[in-house]
Amino acid sequence: MNSEHRSHESQASWTSDRPGIRVIRMRQLSALLSVSRSTLYDWLNPHSPRHDPSFPRPVRLSAKGVAVGWIFDDVKQWLNSRM
Repeated sequence: MNSEHRSHESQASWTSDRPGIRVIRMRQLSALLSVSRSTLYDWLNPHSPRHDPSFPRPVRLSAKGVAVGWIFDDVKQWLNSRM
């Protein structure tokens, strides 16, 4: 079984548990919020003075956790809470 087939298979089972879910990647998140990647990492880093504990945590998109994304609805809720 090739890796493309495996990743599609695991993604299909994950999304079938949560229909209509939209995951955005780092580049999309950065553009959506108009902040740099380093700012996003600061918001996630508990040791950073700019840490934001309310900022949504990324979810793993691969078995090794190298590929991550954010649930779009979680990001929208976070944005709405800041207005």
